[in-house]
Amino acid sequence: MTILVFIAVVLALVLGVAWYDGGRQEQRLIVEPVPVPGATS
Repeated sequence: MTILVFIAVVLALVLGVAWYDGGRQEQRLIVEPVPVPGATS
């Protein structure tokens, strides 16, 4: 039971940090296409 509580707390902490930090960095758009090896066009 204690391990489940520990996992839940760690998961909540990781999700909380990801939620808080997720929107702070400005999104960058890809300006030029990059060739992908093995891709057929």
